[in-house]
Amino acid sequence: MIELNLALDWTPNINHIGFFIAKQEGFYQKRDLKVKILDPITDNYTVTPAKKVELGEADFALCPTESLISYQTKSKPFPLKAIAAILQNDLSAITVKEDSDIKSPKDLDGKTYASYQARYEDRIVQQMIKNDGGAGKMEIIYPEKLGIFETILSGKYDATWIFLNWEAVGVEASEESLRYFKLEDYDIPYSYSPVLAANARLIEERSQIYRAFLAATKEGYLYAREHPQTALEVLKLLVPAADQHIDLAKALTATEAHFGTKETWGHMQPSKVAEFLSWIQENGLEKATLSLDDLVTNELL
Repeated sequence: MIELNLALDWTPNINHIGFFIAKQEGFYQKRDLKVKILDPITDNYTVTPAKKVELGEADFALCPTESLISYQTKSKPFPLKAIAAILQNDLSAITVKEDSDIKSPKDLDGKTYASYQARYEDRIVQQMIKNDGGAGKMEIIYPEKLGIFETILSGKYDATWIFLNWEAVGVEASEESLRYFKLEDYDIPYSYSPVLAANARLIEERSQIYRAFLAATKEGYLYAREHPQTALEVLKLLVPAADQHIDLAKALTATEAHFGTKETWGHMQPSKVAEFLSWIQENGLEKATLSLDDLVTNELL
């Protein structure tokens, strides 16, 4: 039995359902894999998923595409490479409370933004403001990562970045009401998030293992679509107490179409990644020249 560690990008949620199903239904086991899923709550997100791959603590990390760029261009580069996309479309957005005076991104000038402190995150949001006609001058705050969304709901800070198929679904069950700004609506060609990333140096020698892992994971995601009741029963046992109010059926409905098909699950369009990489460079967020082949591969799918 081959042991593998997967580092989640957040506490268990709808984006992770395929991994949990693959584990619960024995899809990994039948391929001679023993998969341990690492929840960031265990270390309060002190070490990011990508960093766990660099440190050798995890074989795979869930992270956004920009993490691949960031890790390959830092002072001591690390070859973090995406081997699959979990969602075929971007389901994230910048959010603010609906009863605020922030009607569009330009209104974030002079407001507070609760950041996850990712390398390009703040500049991306500032560029969104500029694309909407603002100056991009917001106050950036760095709260504890796992408590960021609560700072928006409580009114402590004005805006942050969330998933429409998770946090936004949870808000529907409360008295709160939010407004959302999608990056694509403000000329930002945001790429895939999250992607499944690995150490590129190990991909060739472990290709058969990784192929088996991806095949089992795809089976898990497709099973979740075909057997929603069973899948949601599995997820419900894993969702943290703070998220138990979220309507999991609604979350799955908002997500399942974006898993792709048996033929397309996990695949990343090179043109989509290239467009985002070019945008990052053209807007001065990154000066280094990177090869698309260094960032992503569909060869293991």
